[in-house]
Amino acid sequence: MQSETKSRVDQLTSPAGHPVTVLRFEGDIASTSKDAVLGAYQALPKGAVKLILLDFSKVDYINSSGIALVIQLLIEAANSGQKVYAYGLSAHFTKVFTMVGITKYAGLFPSQAEALAAL
Repeated sequence: MQSETKSRVDQLTSPAGHPVTVLRFEGDIASTSKDAVLGAYQALPKGAVKLILLDFSKVDYINSSGIALVIQLLIEAANSGQKVYAYGLSAHFTKVFTMVGITKYAGLFPSQAEALAAL
């Protein structure tokens, strides 16, 4: 059974002093996760948010529909001139994200610290 997707938004500062918006996801990401994934992203003030981290460290499972939602978010971010990094993916989903081409739109990192250091 699929667990509900939850998301929350945090604000951090990168080591270089840049404001960073973190979208933290929890649970499973699937077709029913549109509000939690895209809704959370689309609610961000586009002009003010330039750097985004996607935190997958509490995500248990992502199915193909969930991957499509993440891709849609990344395309919208690219079209808005936003830079996106993701972290906290399991080895399996890091491989899947790489295979489907997500790395063209987002850098993938093992941890929040490593993602922030790359900004």
